[in-house]
Amino acid sequence: MTGTLLRTGAPQAPALPAGGLRATARITARADAGGTTRLPVLDGAGPFALRRIQAHADQARVCVIGAMSAPIGGDRLRIEATAEAGASLRITAAAATVALPGRTGAQATYDVHLTVGDGARLEWLPEPLISAEGSDLRMTTTIDLAPTARLVFREEQVLGRSGERTGALRSRLTIRQDGRTLLDQETSYGPGAPGWNSSAVLGGHRAVGQFLAAGPEFGDKPAGVRLLGAAAGEDAARGQGVLAPLPGPAVLATAVAPDGLALRRLLDEAAAG
Repeated sequence: MTGTLLRTGAPQAPALPAGGLRATARITARADAGGTTRLPVLDGAGPFALRRIQAHADQARVCVIGAMSAPIGGDRLRIEATAEAGASLRITAAAATVALPGRTGAQATYDVHLTVGDGARLEWLPEPLISAEGSDLRMTTTIDLAPTARLVFREEQVLGRSGERTGALRSRLTIRQDGRTLLDQETSYGPGAPGWNSSAVLGGHRAVGQFLAAGPEFGDKPAGVRLLGAAAGEDAARGQGVLAPLPGPAVLATAVAPDGLALRRLLDEAAAG
């Protein structure tokens, strides 16, 4: 939200900076002596309201709730989450994130940095990012894994709300293990990105995403290549994808689909193994 809401008898909230909102949310998960994961740092900011939800066994769980509309053009947003050695942390979101145009046409940035220590497990399972018409967002996700860390990661991007064109969305995902790069990819969709809607890229689809799992167990039993959805003989209108092993060890599924629901179905198929 770029304006200030006034209520009679209430103090006026401070105006947002002319260049947009600056906010960083931080989460730290730490295993105690009994192996249960605690949350010594749970620091929301700006549009990120962080809520503890019911734990599962020794795993701590956090839900990210949108406290205001964001990211809007000109915003600079960041989430930092760390699962320290031996901890188990699951992060979800209450609703989709919608990138919106700002008043000045400036680009927004949304950065996510995840760190997973030795013997720790981090599950990053947000709801989709929706690129609304007229928006311009640069998103980066950087993940640092210790040698015996485990990661479950899902990323979903929907290009435009129902009946509208997409905004400009540029995204980079970098995953490193013990300082060694496992995956470094960059994608661009929408205005200013040549060929993004061609048959060589999305082929008319409006949702794209990936699911990645990493951990020592994939070294003992590497995943095989598997086709998903239409690539495996289903109706092409329902989307398609592929699951393949990565060094690390890890497994990566990438899928495209006509909408967010069809995309989630494909990624859930990949996650089910």
